[in-house]
Amino acid sequence: MSNADIRRLDREIRHTAKKLDAVRRGELWPLNSRERRAMARAVAGGTYRTLQGRSTGRAEQQLETASNAAEMRLSAELTALHGERQRLITETARERAAKKSSGWW
Repeated sequence: MSNADIRRLDREIRHTAKKLDAVRRGELWPLNSRERRAMARAVAGGTYRTLQGRSTGRAEQQLETASNAAEMRLSAELTALHGERQRLITETARERAAKKSSGWW
């Protein structure tokens, strides 16, 4: 494996970390289409219930659920990227150690 692969993963890790921070701040741009639709449904339902003078508790819970799902998805993605990066580093170190012990170094 090359350093280019590790740099590519580092770039993906930074990008995913930015997305996770944005979701934690309540921004919508990092959400996928399914999560955006869930948020839009919850907002529309809450607006309708507000206009009728009723409680918006369920809509608020749906918003929180959609936000938590996005946060969990991005956290899992970040964990997977970190694991893949570690695997590449370990594999590269093994290859270098094998070359060095065989006299290719």
